[in-house]
Amino acid sequence: MRVQRVPAAVLLGTGSCVPPRRVTNQEPAERLGRSPEWIFQRSGIRARHIVESGTASGDLAVAAGREALDRSGVGEVAAIVVATTSPDRPCPGTAPSVASRLGMVGVTALDVQAVCAGFLYGLGVAQGLIAAGTAESVLVIGADTLSLNVAPDDPTSMLFGDGAGAVVLRSGHGEEPGALGPCVLGSDGGGRDLITVRGGGSEERSGVGGASVDRYLRLEGREVFRRAVQHMTSASRAALDAARWTPQDVDRIVAHQANARILAVLAERLGVTADRALSNIEQVGNTSAASIPILLDQAARAGDLKPGHRVLLTAFGGGLTWGATTLIWPHPVRPHQLSPE
Repeated sequence: MRVQRVPAAVLLGTGSCVPPRRVTNQEPAERLGRSPEWIFQRSGIRARHIVESGTASGDLAVAAGREALDRSGVGEVAAIVVATTSPDRPCPGTAPSVASRLGMVGVTALDVQAVCAGFLYGLGVAQGLIAAGTAESVLVIGADTLSLNVAPDDPTSMLFGDGAGAVVLRSGHGEEPGALGPCVLGSDGGGRDLITVRGGGSEERSGVGGASVDRYLRLEGREVFRRAVQHMTSASRAALDAARWTPQDVDRIVAHQANARILAVLAERLGVTADRALSNIEQVGNTSAASIPILLDQAARAGDLKPGHRVLLTAFGGGLTWGATTLIWPHPVRPHQLSPE
């Protein structure tokens, strides 16, 4: 009896886009009555990129998606998944518009909302579409403009930058470079108030929580820190077990860029040396669902991700949601051109 193999999702190429406006710590420090160094010491961030008036999440998603398609050497894909917590509109989803602007009409297009874990969830959705034979290729984009969703006087406003990152996946074999390992995904809705925007949904319209509902993003920093380390560590270990890797086998950790201290503790908990944990948070801040694909693209262009590297991806976000997966970094279809940020 012939056993039919389930197709694997294989990474073809990456792309990213950050807005041109670069905001150093001086601006939020003045607004919050703090010093630029105070912000850096607590977050590891020195600068972030912020959208200007007239730019929405979909604009960044289109730019990152187009770059990923070009570097993958493909003109179009069978499906597009956009992970975002800051969609262009509450209705409809952002993905169909992004697909249309990229010249693809009639393709499967959907949004995923898992906050900072959205890109990992998007990979899981793409992996399922490919495994089921629904799509031979998928463009997965993480795009967020959370600078528009934070209260200027809230200390958490110093954390967030805007941007988009994208990857193209194709159907292939699980043994080839670029093939994703199993996506380990989890959630705990009991912690939904730890990272939340209370207003703007049916709860507000139906009167839940009173007449005046906060429409800004709020988070409970200390508890989020604890849960992020806990769940990213456990998801990472599960993904490593599924890949039959040990932590010592990992060449690079690409984790959601929430806070430099979280990244350091995560590496320590996993027993991976800090130099293997890639980071760009110092210059782009927390870009939510966009953080992992932006880092993948920037690291590939800088030569920090090399063919053959064993890579662990992991993230934690509101919901609460978390996830992890693995892959062996492939040779690029079209080599990245080195360019300064």
